Amino acid sequence: MEKKSTKIAIIGAGVSGLVAAVTLEKQGYSPTIYEATDRVGGRVKTDIIEGYQLDHGFQVLLDAYPMSQKYLDYEPLELQKFLPGAQVFHSGKSSIIGDPLRSLSLLIPTLTSKIGTLGDKLKVLKLNTHLKKKTLVEIFEEPETSTIDYLKSIGFSEEIITQFFRPFFSGIFLEPDLATSSRMFQFVYKMFGSGSAVLPKAGIGAIPEQLQHKLKHTKIIFNSSVESCTDEKITFSDGKTAFADYTIIATDASPLVPNLRKQQLGWHASDTLYFTTKELKIDKPLIGLISDQDALINNIFYHTSLETTQNRSEELLSATVVKKHDLTEYQLIQKVKEDLEMFCGITTERYLKHYSIKRALPKLIDIRYSLMPTETRLTDRTFLAGDYLLNGSLNAAMLSGEMAAKGILEVIEKG
Repeated sequence: MEKKSTKIAIIGAGVSGLVAAVTLEKQGYSPTIYEATDRVGGRVKTDIIEGYQLDHGFQVLLDAYPMSQKYLDYEPLELQKFLPGAQVFHSGKSSIIGDPLRSLSLLIPTLTSKIGTLGDKLKVLKLNTHLKKKTLVEIFEEPETSTIDYLKSIGFSEEIITQFFRPFFSGIFLEPDLATSSRMFQFVYKMFGSGSAVLPKAGIGAIPEQLQHKLKHTKIIFNSSVESCTDEKITFSDGKTAFADYTIIATDASPLVPNLRKQQLGWHASDTLYFTTKELKIDKPLIGLISDQDALINNIFYHTSLETTQNRSEELLSATVVKKHDLTEYQLIQKVKEDLEMFCGITTERYLKHYSIKRALPKLIDIRYSLMPTETRLTDRTFLAGDYLLNGSLNAAMLSGEMAAKGILEVIEKG
């Protein structure tokens, strides 16, 4: 079958679907992407509201991710770096804790911080050294436990776990109990230690937009919601159908494929609310952590502590909630404003937007770093892509997209 006449469909224009298309284009194919919404990105999007850049949930890119180094051009993204640390709010006070080996400005605040014992701080340095020496393959081959059990096994005090590790990694894993795999903790910790947490100047949505711009021979059909998918045809919500020689489902496949419907994915949910404020309560590009148990909010960030393409007179603040709650939207907004005032001493000016993200990160056990192209194959002509196949990260989304495309290429070559 000639490359030009081979019809390859990709369901979903998220990061994994876009990387699959980039991989196929490099081999001379011209896939078609069907996207349910009006733009690319999936869970990775940025809105402009009243002149402010609002990411769909607080997200960062770890620039040490091997796959983002492979598929993204960092320079045009104008990546803005976070400082390697956090400002912790606890019992009405705040202090800074960070990695002074990577940012000298954090040396004195970290040494004088009352968070954790001297032994804790030495254990952090030891953990840094230990994970720098470990390969990603070694991390993902380790026996799996929970992050909380892993931290306790190292001997960290309850104090530093409560005040730093729990709020910091709850904001990454989007669950408050640190039940997430110890493999994921080590992977993320190693990536933080190997590079920087960054955001593109135009927001997190600039990442899928850059991938889209790399595509020269791919057709993207927006507002095309898929109802079901078989080897024979793709059926859309409006009753229309499409046909392809091969299909990559680059989204949660369980609702689309009849024999997968009993294998529904579980998801972590989160709420992110955006406000404007008159001043920066955190004057450096540091994440704010709220470690008081009575607080609903988990972490905050002043997006205007970094350079953005949108510049307004007031500061932009996001507050993220990972705890489960049954508040109405109005009650949630009021509770978050009260928490900001009570625990952080922050008075908001204007409420901008609430993102209630029901499917923020997949709930996974026995997580993996990578997979073979053949492992993405669901049926003779249908392949899967998405971070849920591996681990909840942008790196996994990209890697799975590449492997699904390679899976199709291998089948075609064997022809």
